[in-house]
Amino acid sequence: MALHVCGRGLPDEQPVEYWIVDGTISLEPVAGAETVFADGWIIPGLVDAHCHVGIGPGGPVDIDEALRQAETERRAGVLLIRDAGSPVDTRAFDDRADLPRIIRAGQHLARTKRYIPGLPINVDDEDQLPEVVAAQAVRGDGWVKLVGDWIDRGVGDLAPLWSDDVLRRAIDAAHANGARVTAHVFGEDALPGLINAGIDCIEHGTGITDDIIELMLANGTALVPTLINIDNFPGIADSAAKYPTYAAHMRALHATCRTRIGAAREAGVPIYAGTDAGGMVAHGRIADEVDALSGVGLSATEALGAACWAARRWLGAPGLEQGAPADLVCFADDPRSGPEVLRQPDLVMLRGQVR
Repeated sequence: MALHVCGRGLPDEQPVEYWIVDGTISLEPVAGAETVFADGWIIPGLVDAHCHVGIGPGGPVDIDEALRQAETERRAGVLLIRDAGSPVDTRAFDDRADLPRIIRAGQHLARTKRYIPGLPINVDDEDQLPEVVAAQAVRGDGWVKLVGDWIDRGVGDLAPLWSDDVLRRAIDAAHANGARVTAHVFGEDALPGLINAGIDCIEHGTGITDDIIELMLANGTALVPTLINIDNFPGIADSAAKYPTYAAHMRALHATCRTRIGAAREAGVPIYAGTDAGGMVAHGRIADEVDALSGVGLSATEALGAACWAARRWLGAPGLEQGAPADLVCFADDPRSGPEVLRQPDLVMLRGQVR
């Protein structure tokens, strides 16, 4: 049976009306369609642009827990996930019509003993990185994830993992295989090499400065700041007392990050919403990340767009248009009015089915 929804859309706030036939959207009326939502707000399915399906507080999880994580995201209205690195193969989920669509970045790539144990592919010789990147580019869904910096216990602080020349060759290898590259970066020192090498996105970005913002603008580099995960920095610092320089650095990054992210937004750096769910952040918290983005200078419409229509354009996913998959969320109240509304969709439709 054909379905029908009507209400107001965003960002233009104009009346919208969609008919759903065989899982896709029609802009033309369909006789006999059942109206399942009316008199509210209708937006494309939400996007978590930094999410780890397959990772939990203790590291990799089994496939049943990964399934529960994906279901939690769907209930929150997240119908598109950019999985920013996972050791768990979730490609079987693609056959499930009831689960969010996942764009995978393959597995984290790090130097040996320079990232969380059990998560990355460890690269012993950095000259191997371009070859490993090329393999992950083929394995993933158009993205590769590098660990750009991490604590170096020899120096007791955050430090880059890769030399500038290797980064250029590795990112060129990804681009040659049709993939974009993103990197985990907390501190300042790794950023120039990554951005000058042509990286497409920076995750977290707590170390960006005015010079780095200019560099990002010149190179078209996007930013996914994961603000609700950055709130964990003080706790990370507390647990790293044996490395006082690193602990102080993490506290300083936390104290200045919202000012820095706000400056990036003001300058025009593209910013998208990602929670870093998995590990230290529970799944299903995209509403909290949207709220946090509003707190660093994005308007309510911009912040929601960073987790919806704008993020979909960036990732190459369709919105609500003729022939597109019917992935949408509906709200009786304006979803820009606060996280308490956004985290409780009144209707979630995935692949044309009410979930």
